[in-house]
Amino acid sequence: MTSEFKRNAGKHAANQLLADIEELAPYIQSRSAEMEASGRIPIDLIESLRAIGLFRLFVPRSHGGFELDLIDGIEIFQALARIDGSVGWSAMISNGASVLTTLLPPETYDRIYEKGPDVIFAGSLRPNGKAEATDNAWRLNGRWDFASGCQHADWMFGTFVMSKDGVQLTRPNGQKVTRGCLVAAQDWKIKETWHVAGLKATGSHDIEITDVVVPEAHFFDAFDPQFRKPGPFYQEPLPLLLLTVPAIFVGVAAGALDEILRVANSGRQQFMAAAPMRDSELFQAELGRIEADLNAARAYLQVQVASHWSHALNGTLEKEPFLTQTAQTSAWLGATCVRIANDCFALGGSNAVYESSLLQRRLRDLLTASQHMIAQRRQYVSSGKLLLEPTWHTPRDFSAVPAKPA
Repeated sequence: MTSEFKRNAGKHAANQLLADIEELAPYIQSRSAEMEASGRIPIDLIESLRAIGLFRLFVPRSHGGFELDLIDGIEIFQALARIDGSVGWSAMISNGASVLTTLLPPETYDRIYEKGPDVIFAGSLRPNGKAEATDNAWRLNGRWDFASGCQHADWMFGTFVMSKDGVQLTRPNGQKVTRGCLVAAQDWKIKETWHVAGLKATGSHDIEITDVVVPEAHFFDAFDPQFRKPGPFYQEPLPLLLLTVPAIFVGVAAGALDEILRVANSGRQQFMAAAPMRDSELFQAELGRIEADLNAARAYLQVQVASHWSHALNGTLEKEPFLTQTAQTSAWLGATCVRIANDCFALGGSNAVYESSLLQRRLRDLLTASQHMIAQRRQYVSSGKLLLEPTWHTPRDFSAVPAKPA
């Protein structure tokens, strides 16, 4: 299969998905209040999303997936988050985890996808568990928070500190050995802890595993992998995958702008205002500034994604400093998109405070999403340090380099 054929096939699949998402948009929006109240995405909606192939975006074609470019995947996540933040976030998490599963031993990976490519994942890379060696297998115990999508996942994973005879295993550099482990969802317990301000329908509860014994073939190492599928996405996945998080920021911010436009075009005139919202020059000026901020956010994300993907195609995407660039991008986009949503909320006036208002929901979703580790302000530290390194040769303009033919 030629590289051009692969690109054309991926673009066709992405365009079809975007069309299917647009068709589903009114139905998703009609369930929004229900999802907020229940704290989860309804199973029938999950199955509708599964049916259009939403959970196979980055699954290799060898296993029935679309194997999309990162650029196309980012566009799909933005489109979903623009409709509903929780739906976009949940799709992003599962598809990201599907890339991590390519690091599993081939026989395990084949078994996961033996019934088809539409498998849903949840889990955590935090090393909160303990795996104790026992009779050529490992006994698992641990608990993880923020397991988005755990209520509808088929498989879940956690990251474990590896031990033998009660002693932690260490690497030659003295660091403790940690590895991810994928286990069928029925072997986990969900602890309902997700009582939060935003992204309520992601159902990001705690998950727990207790005294479950698994073979060695269930483990993978996201930081020092033994196995890799062929293809640019699977060689150094973390800098690519973490760019999907700010895609949700931009999508939700776009949804906030959509909502304030809808409010203005409804003819609303605020109390004691001289004219309807849409006829106010102050409102118009603020709207123009907000759109400029959103355009800047979109452009920054697009340039960074194009740069990372081009390096992935060339085989030059190293974990550092590209992971640092991802974090810098995420921190800036998180803060910028929160500001966009907050400005839309402010323009909405007193009616925006009601729970029924999408303006406050968009703001809450962004405030919650931007608390993600990759978007916190402390992430600027590593990029600042790199600026001071005289040997740092990564292009400063983040421009994409020409890709070699695959």
